[in-house]
Amino acid sequence: MRVRAKAGPGLAFAVIAFLGALAFIRLAPSDPAVWNVDLAAGDLPSNAHVFCIRPDTRYGPITGDPNALLARLDAIAMATPRTERLAGSAAEGRITWITRSLLMGYPDYTTAEVMDGPSLCIAGRQRFGSGDMGVNAARIGAWAQALLGLQEAPEMTGL
Repeated sequence: MRVRAKAGPGLAFAVIAFLGALAFIRLAPSDPAVWNVDLAAGDLPSNAHVFCIRPDTRYGPITGDPNALLARLDAIAMATPRTERLAGSAAEGRITWITRSLLMGYPDYTTAEVMDGPSLCIAGRQRFGSGDMGVNAARIGAWAQALLGLQEAPEMTGL
């Protein structure tokens, strides 16, 4: 005698809920007014990762045009897989990119801004959840390493 297992309505509901959550994560709109924020104002969540090239750090001072440095960073960011520009430009002095995780498509937002000093600060934060397992710090570190021609990724400096 052969017994067949039947998938109940609970399993169907779970599958539909999972697919709905995936669709929401991937299709939720990203409002530039929410994510392309003024870093100097300090309106970042406490779990944001920040790296700044400032005159008072070993990575500063910035020599040359800081907007040109931001344009170079934009090229590095746009070469990163699953990354697109959300808002801003080097000429404006601030750019925000969205980078999505490979499997689930979770969006992370990275903003770089030219500030007085002159300095260039890069801040990364995730949209969903309270922790990112170091993904934003690693991406910012890799971008800064490429931008500055360093042998290793720099530590986050904070604003």
